[in-house]
Amino acid sequence: MTEKETVSELTQMGSHKNGFRKEGFILSVDIGTTSIRCHVYDKVASIRGSCTTKVEILYPQVGYVEMNPDAIWNGFIRVVKGAVQDAGIQMHQIEALGISTQRGTFTTWDRKTGVPFHNLISWQDQRAAELVKAWNRSCTLKVIHGVMKLVYFLSRQKRCLAASLIVFSTQHVTMRLIWVLTHYKQAVSEGNCFFGTIDTWLLFKLTKGFISTFNDLSTGIFDSYQMCWSQLLCSMVSLPLSIFPKMADQQAAMFGECCFNPGDVKITMGTGTFMDINTGCKPHTSVAGLYPLVGWKIGSEVVYLAEGNAADTGTAINWAQKLELFTDVQDTSAMAYSVPDSDGVCFVPSFSGLQAPLNDPKACASFMGLKPTTTKCHLVRAILESVSFRNMQLYDTMHRETNIPITKIRVDGGVSANNFVMQLTADLFGRKLSRMQHHEMSCLGAAFVAGLGVGFWRSREELKKLHSTDDVFVPRGSPKAGARIPNGEYIPVFQSWERALRRSMNWYGKT
Repeated sequence: MTEKETVSELTQMGSHKNGFRKEGFILSVDIGTTSIRCHVYDKVASIRGSCTTKVEILYPQVGYVEMNPDAIWNGFIRVVKGAVQDAGIQMHQIEALGISTQRGTFTTWDRKTGVPFHNLISWQDQRAAELVKAWNRSCTLKVIHGVMKLVYFLSRQKRCLAASLIVFSTQHVTMRLIWVLTHYKQAVSEGNCFFGTIDTWLLFKLTKGFISTFNDLSTGIFDSYQMCWSQLLCSMVSLPLSIFPKMADQQAAMFGECCFNPGDVKITMGTGTFMDINTGCKPHTSVAGLYPLVGWKIGSEVVYLAEGNAADTGTAINWAQKLELFTDVQDTSAMAYSVPDSDGVCFVPSFSGLQAPLNDPKACASFMGLKPTTTKCHLVRAILESVSFRNMQLYDTMHRETNIPITKIRVDGGVSANNFVMQLTADLFGRKLSRMQHHEMSCLGAAFVAGLGVGFWRSREELKKLHSTDDVFVPRGSPKAGARIPNGEYIPVFQSWERALRRSMNWYGKT
């Protein structure tokens, strides 16, 4: 099947030939940072066919992280064709297509020719760090903070409190987009510029020009309280183009985990770690950098999430593999358990800066505490410990700030296959963690939403019955009074790691 035929078949999904109805399926594609995955799901949410292809990450300069948009499109077509062939079915048996994408990766392209002006700029990209710093220190933003604090004092409206605390970050599309429009003037010189995140780019290619909005929240100028673009912030940044930003990856994973109730927590450990809590019908206002998100909107019901993230989880492990600290990533858990501790070595996972609650884009990745006795196993253990320690920071911040009783914690993503990370995270939290049978929850969540939309599945209660847990990790021992870590075993290790973290902060800001 050619690319043209594949696109044509996708636009005619669900049409049944020869007058009789065959078994139906849901097709779901997840475009991640390191791979594009496609699964074919049947009525009981079992995977009947799959296909995966790698995403090539480009690093043209220090701090620049890009992807080729045409390679993403070709990869999308490749996995769709591969998964359908692997399932042994025909395209007309697909009743709906769900798409889950990384939120903050975008490009701009010519609306007439469809040719991109530049590569996709990744959510990990740091090129706008100085611009972000300048905006956050600007008199304009300080005045807005002051006015909104006064309005909050008088009105006690949480959205005013949110406005008094808002700051931009490099993960927001807006600042990177301003950078692009400053450096790629051709993109807007003739008024033919389209802008979009990966989902928008794919829809443009699939429908020959149709654009829809899905990942608005990733821009940093969408008002989640009013469910519309913030006129104030839009006027501040003065973007000289129309913004045309399916389901974002973390919201899809949350839905795939069936975290439908307030207090449900989902942790996705992939390229980065994303921790989300269901906050119910109200967005959460954070002072530590947790981000209020619209989880999903079904009918008139809007469900909100609060999210914290660490950008370099899988990135750090892949980097260590390239250095030949290990051959197979599946060996890392055994390597970590083969030594009693990390021999005092601390690793700071900050190739893309530090996110909530530290929020320092200038932090550097580093090893500290190296000794002549340090072995590869110690280094690997230190890297895995750092993943769990960042989990602890996010969990502690989320638990303290939201003040919502946490009901369950479900974990997915490729790094969740590592038993050392899972057990240590459970020990640090002092809470039970459930790891799903299938780690790719973003793909499943997009399939669930698409299936509900066409009546393939009828309700969220039906979806819950389809869920299957692979493993449960229970914290070892019982927490001592006043200690958040069972038996206090890791308290001094965690404190040493936090010292290393502080020494790595603002590294690239030093002269």
